[in-house]
Amino acid sequence: MTDQSPVTAVRTKTTAVVPIRMPDMPVATAGDLRRSDVDEWGRSERFRSLTRRLYEPIYSKWFRVEWDGMAKIPAEGGALLVANHAGAIPSDAPVIMHGIEKERGRPVYGLADYFFRTVPVVSTLWARGGGVSARPPNAYRLLREQGQLVLDFPEGTKGPSKSFTDRYQLRRFGRGGFVEIAMRAGVPVVPIAVTGSEEAMPVLFRVPAVAKVLGLPYFPITANVMVMGPLGFVLPLPAKFKLRVLDPIHFDVPPDQERYSKSRVMEESERIRNLIQEAVYDMLRVRRSVWFG
Repeated sequence: MTDQSPVTAVRTKTTAVVPIRMPDMPVATAGDLRRSDVDEWGRSERFRSLTRRLYEPIYSKWFRVEWDGMAKIPAEGGALLVANHAGAIPSDAPVIMHGIEKERGRPVYGLADYFFRTVPVVSTLWARGGGVSARPPNAYRLLREQGQLVLDFPEGTKGPSKSFTDRYQLRRFGRGGFVEIAMRAGVPVVPIAVTGSEEAMPVLFRVPAVAKVLGLPYFPITANVMVMGPLGFVLPLPAKFKLRVLDPIHFDVPPDQERYSKSRVMEESERIRNLIQEAVYDMLRVRRSVWFG
């Protein structure tokens, strides 16, 4: 049957099925059947709008976030945002995503360990809020094909798992994969230095045996737990957050090359790590108080 109009069926005495046209009914499309605004990555703008309203008091009253250089975040086109990462349950990711969406009016997709995709409920909420598995093809599509802002933490789990005695000492930025993705996608890297996250949920020590049993990257005991009991597993301390956006870094290489110089990738990765580290040290030198900035 080639006619695509909706039909109903009427059974005749001979039991044959005869189609009868219903001319006033429009043809249903995939868009008509879509009941939500969830995109291909699982992000929902309605969910983000709700979380922005709920998170705003935490952002503005609890953390009292201040930005320096927000205008350096591109107003359009793809860009890979990279920042230092800290805190047992890092507060820096939601602070960065909320701040940019609030001030620049652009959605931000946050790359994170695939582990989050394996946790029931959390995985859905994480995706609805803009979380994407940190895999190169995902980052490339978002940056190159869709021109989105993508947030990455090159330290990985080594950042938030470090103890308080090592605070603000940036860990190695892996093998520089984020630089190669930016090169391949033809987008700039925008470094962001963050202070406050280390004190929001400082790790006193880790319990590897518990982490292994639970299948977690690490299991921390934090100062929050010592002060607040079980509530401290999820409630951060009211540290003052300050963020500094550094100048975007452009790579003078053509996109979509088959391969890129590994030594160049590693050099650029280390250079970006040093830029963020130096900015963090500079911010700490002028900081008067952990709680008041």
